[in-house]
Amino acid sequence: MTDVEDPMVTLRRLRGSIDNIDASLIYLLAERFKCTKQVGRLKAEHSMPPSDPAREEQQVARLRRLAEEAELDPEFAHKWFAFVVAEVIRHHEAAAEDA
Repeated sequence: MTDVEDPMVTLRRLRGSIDNIDASLIYLLAERFKCTKQVGRLKAEHSMPPSDPAREEQQVARLRRLAEEAELDPEFAHKWFAFVVAEVIRHHEAAAEDA
């Protein structure tokens, strides 16, 4: 008798882990957006611009380094960050309009 796991059992186990990771990512993103909405309100209250290109540039460099350390494609990390920042800026602009 071998100790090899049935491929379908392995597939279900791996998919279960993927589902857990996806759920964690959603909750982490929700928490991140709660924070960035607070930043948007703060910026709006103090007439600060919705975007901060210098900060974004620093973050891109930092996330690229982290991606490399994690063996994740740095270009993917950059694309993800650009997508998130675009949404954050949209929220900040909306907060500025409401202020």
